[in-house]
Amino acid sequence: MTRLSAYLLPTEKQPPADAEAVSHKLMVRAGLIRQMGAGMWTWLPAGWRVHQRVVGIIREEMNAIGAQEMLMPVLQPAEVWRKTGRLDIEALFKLTDRKGSELVLAMTHEEAVTFHIAQTVRSYRDLPQILYHFQVKERDEARPRAGVLRTREFIMKDSYSFDRDQAGMEVNYELHVGAYDRIMDRTGLRYYRVEGDVGMMGGVGAHEYMAPCAAGEDEVVLGEGYAANVEVAATSPGVEKRGEEYFRDGEQLTREPAIEIGNIFKLGTRYSEPLGASFLDETGAEKPIWMASYGLGPARIVAAAVEQFADEHGISWPKALAPFAVHLVTLGKPGTPERDAADELYDTLKAGGVEVLYDDRDLGPGEKFADAELLGCPLRLTVGRRSLESGEIEVQIRRGRAQAPGLPLGGDSAELLRRLDKLWQSLD
Repeated sequence: MTRLSAYLLPTEKQPPADAEAVSHKLMVRAGLIRQMGAGMWTWLPAGWRVHQRVVGIIREEMNAIGAQEMLMPVLQPAEVWRKTGRLDIEALFKLTDRKGSELVLAMTHEEAVTFHIAQTVRSYRDLPQILYHFQVKERDEARPRAGVLRTREFIMKDSYSFDRDQAGMEVNYELHVGAYDRIMDRTGLRYYRVEGDVGMMGGVGAHEYMAPCAAGEDEVVLGEGYAANVEVAATSPGVEKRGEEYFRDGEQLTREPAIEIGNIFKLGTRYSEPLGASFLDETGAEKPIWMASYGLGPARIVAAAVEQFADEHGISWPKALAPFAVHLVTLGKPGTPERDAADELYDTLKAGGVEVLYDDRDLGPGEKFADAELLGCPLRLTVGRRSLESGEIEVQIRRGRAQAPGLPLGGDSAELLRRLDKLWQSLD
């Protein structure tokens, strides 16, 4: 159901009073998300379509490197977290059930996946493995803010590689680097892959994927052939901090705010040893499994896209992420020739496999156009009295609000779809 008269898209003229980030303001105003409590957000239908666009891209690239999708629980026994020394993490939600058993709400799944690997992997022949899932994470965030950028509950893609030794871990790590780079390229985001800090995850190395934008709470330090977050830059060999500025081999480095949208960690045996995940090698000797983990946040990718491409009129989606390819607007009231022509066009587009949102509401042109620009679908098609007179559908490209050559109205459907596809392929 993609007629706006029956679609849940509650647009707003004004942003929430507490909103500062562009993505927070526009995603609420465009009817994509709604807040239930501090750091708790509901994805409404159009917003969920965008979120699932990102999930689809991620899933394709993960499958392409041989990763296997699964699903692990959010609610977990506290004991495995105690064994890894992470039960005392302040942001970890902890609770007890009616029998008094200690439980946690997982903020990441290293413990869970290693628990299963310890039970199932016995021999070097069982390795390597790459497992992943999309799952809700819970985090007792001290200061939820900026809409879906910093929340207490969110969906994350986390994957985990298991290998016989460090060399194998490095191979799978590089496979993920390639997959993440392709994911970022396909979303259309500007991004940096920077050296990161292992933090609470532990291990022997990490990288972060950063999307530059003003709303970002992180900062990246950049130079010729160098990129790192500020924490890593401060301790990097050859990097010197003078006041608030950073220098590397005499070159002044630039600083830029950014959103962290993904991170990857070389964990080594950090989790396999305390949880007993080992295997027997070719000689029969028992050895710990080498691990790495890889996180990616679909919601943060969505918000970063809003931040990077919005203008003063609303959102302007990269075409890979847009909730709909086409926003069709009719300027005719029910029973008029222009409404009949728009209805027929809607049916043609649907039959041709075009993802279209049809604004058939009984509202004025100004309100309809404002909502179309706010939602930010890549193409807007308008059918009104002028279309009947000229025989052409009016076309606007959302990025830059540029007028495109009109499309034929009421003629050969195949020709219309061919020309529309050609226009779609020409978009950034």
